[in-house]
Amino acid sequence: MSASRSPAELLREHGLKPKKSWGQNFLEDESVLERLVEAMAVEASDTVVELGPGLGHLTRALLATGAKVVAVERDRDMVRVLKNLALPGLTIVEGNAAHVRFDEAAGVAECVVVGNLPYHLSSSILFEVLEQPASVKRAVFTLQKEVVERLAAPPGNRDYGILSVLLGLRFKVENCFLVPAHLFHPPPKVDSAVVRLTRLPVPRAPVNDEARFRKIVKAAFAQRRKTLSNSLRSDKALCEGVDVKAVLAACAIDEKRRAETLSVEEFAALERAWFFQR
Repeated sequence: MSASRSPAELLREHGLKPKKSWGQNFLEDESVLERLVEAMAVEASDTVVELGPGLGHLTRALLATGAKVVAVERDRDMVRVLKNLALPGLTIVEGNAAHVRFDEAAGVAECVVVGNLPYHLSSSILFEVLEQPASVKRAVFTLQKEVVERLAAPPGNRDYGILSVLLGLRFKVENCFLVPAHLFHPPPKVDSAVVRLTRLPVPRAPVNDEARFRKIVKAAFAQRRKTLSNSLRSDKALCEGVDVKAVLAACAIDEKRRAETLSVEEFAALERAWFFQR
């Protein structure tokens, strides 16, 4: 079967239609697939975990690098298509990409993760990356354009938010390139973009407790229009026994600032000061 066969042709051949409720939009443009592989910087020694491989277009490009590829797919129809392709070197794992243990799927301690992600699963999978940083040395995802802009936004930008900070602690986050909607089959209603997450050798700043770091970040952004001090105080459980004003003063952070102005390093400083208050 030729690698140039379009998603529409493959779907017709197997008597299938894209499942709208599953957010199935198949990427077929060869130049975009090549750029995705380039963004991943895959080496032959790598193990790649592909989330939601669908009809296997990106899978082929990944296998061409010589890397071992493990495709995680929950749609039994897509699993059937992938098995019929009989691609040498491909391991197929039937499972939900939103709940996968990357090291277990890969069979190695760390891997490269890639996926053209359904928009409704983006946050779930990004939080899985956050939960498993030791297993993910690099991740490249095709996501809704606005989501990628938020992930890669710098402090002070209106798009900067919770995931910008949480991912920024462990990863270098890059908005790589735009993928227009018309390059998918069927085309979604919005454009997509490719984000690259490259794990840092060490966290961007030290924290004592990453769970508390996340709680502080989430509380800070929970009410974006409020000052940082008021937003933090709104989480009663987090602030129990803590003098928020003293914590902010210890970090030389003006309590009237808003969450979107704080860097990852400043949020980490807050967590460390919080630790000594408890």
